[in-house]
Amino acid sequence: MPEPAFDKEVDLIVAGAGAGGMTAALVAALEGLDVLLCEKSSEVGGTTATSAGTLWIPGNRQSIAAGFSDSAEPAEAYLDSLIGSETNRHLRTAFLRTGPDAIDYLASKTDVRFMPCGTHPDYRSNRPGAAVSGRAIIPEPFDGRLLGSEFERVRPPIDEFMVLGGMMIGKADIPRLAGRFRTWPNFAHSARLVLRFLRDRIRYSRGTRLVMGNALVARLYFSLRKSNVPILFETAIQDLIGTSDGIVGAVLTSGGKTLSVRARKGVVLATGGYAHNAEFRAAFMPKPTPARSLAADPVEGDGMTIAQKLGARIASEEQGSGAFWAPVSITRRRDGTTGLFPHLVLDRAKPGLIAVDAAGRRFVNEADSYHDFVEAMFEAHKILPSIPAYLICEASFVRAYGLGAIHPGTRSLAPFVRSGYVVCAPTLADLARSIAVDETGLTETVRRTNEFARTGIDLDFAKGETELNRFNGDPAHRPNPCLGEIRTPPFCALQVWPAELACSTGLATDEDARVIDRYGHPILGLYACGNDMASIMAGTYPGPGTTLGPAIVFGYRAARHAAASSMATPRRRATR
Repeated sequence: MPEPAFDKEVDLIVAGAGAGGMTAALVAALEGLDVLLCEKSSEVGGTTATSAGTLWIPGNRQSIAAGFSDSAEPAEAYLDSLIGSETNRHLRTAFLRTGPDAIDYLASKTDVRFMPCGTHPDYRSNRPGAAVSGRAIIPEPFDGRLLGSEFERVRPPIDEFMVLGGMMIGKADIPRLAGRFRTWPNFAHSARLVLRFLRDRIRYSRGTRLVMGNALVARLYFSLRKSNVPILFETAIQDLIGTSDGIVGAVLTSGGKTLSVRARKGVVLATGGYAHNAEFRAAFMPKPTPARSLAADPVEGDGMTIAQKLGARIASEEQGSGAFWAPVSITRRRDGTTGLFPHLVLDRAKPGLIAVDAAGRRFVNEADSYHDFVEAMFEAHKILPSIPAYLICEASFVRAYGLGAIHPGTRSLAPFVRSGYVVCAPTLADLARSIAVDETGLTETVRRTNEFARTGIDLDFAKGETELNRFNGDPAHRPNPCLGEIRTPPFCALQVWPAELACSTGLATDEDARVIDRYGHPILGLYACGNDMASIMAGTYPGPGTTLGPAIVFGYRAARHAAASSMATPRRRATR
């Protein structure tokens, strides 16, 4: 098929400005390519911007330099135990081999820099090859003021992850803020954060001290700007252009106008997955199809839809429930809208909380990973209604540890009760009736778990017996940091639902992120990374940063492969 007339010509087109897409664009530019990055929305970051920003990179040199020992070999054994020895082995091998190099490349050539998390156990920490520390890294905090007016292009975190109407806080800030009047160092740290935030609000719409996923996004964006990579905002990829030489360009749409762009080295799809595409959700997610998503609103399956028309294979059969999950509670915001709070690490593992189904029975080890918690919801729901489930605790638990969007140290729960976020009652029987949970079942479940709390041994679900459980529990609580009694009224209940953090089903690729067709051949000139690429983890969730680690590594690999490819290399035929 002859090539059409083009409005513009570049080496590489990247569709989507999340972590994977921005990494691909940045690395390609550093490798000497003329890159065009297009973003469907008016902001960079996508779902990455609202994430914790952690990357799972076994053997990363930042952790090794900090004294934590790790390498690819035990990580490979760990993944084998989770996934199986052969599924996606070539992809996992490429990821493990390249991960540390990709991080070092960014650290040496850009402002994208990371620091070790130290102790941060793998999520199945009782499996062979699992690590307690050394595999998780996070972006260094970033000063958003360095972006000037372009700071407003960074997609903000969800409201539930900010305080004072716009101040970001990291996990390490929470105990210091909650205990701000207990010690002078805590007070000084809290005061510095608040004063910085107040100064920021004079010039900016929110605080500019960025942490977690927002820091990663801002560092990538800042580096792209320093490398003079052009970004077309509010510009979506509509179609791919293929000839007998493979993918040679793309059709972009912006403001009602169409732009045909030739791409000498190919196109990278990084549009974020299929989170808000009803057809894909129904096809690839469990039943009943979850209605809630933590993904960015513009994520509608654009990359998968376009690639499918070229015969690309969607790898769904090895992806389990099709996504990576977290239990969420529905918040009521001051402006009348609702939001979602993901229950990741701050409450479920603490002593004195249980999760129950409609029969008032536990169905899961509450301290397991957020993904495993929701997987257990889906499984239990096949027998008894477990969607939604309820988190049950005392009001004193909420004051000590917080509960969802209710911060630790909150003295009065009345505003949250009035808004309907949490239900409180003077007896367990009253609480059960208020939330339509079986009264006898809930009472018996609390009695039984109180016995476990006294002995320190959970005979039903082994809560508190893994490194991950204990890491997120309360180390000062004995005999089990994750088990506490529920005895003193008032009692509280919070409704939680399944929502995906990211999609795991996506386009099948090879180890260089080239999209594979239904016959198993690469469609030359077409790459996918981030959530457009099927997860290499095959539906499992090994540890913190399961999505962002591969997104950056395969964005790096795609860019390096494109940069090394020859324009004269024969390509597999592809047509529009």
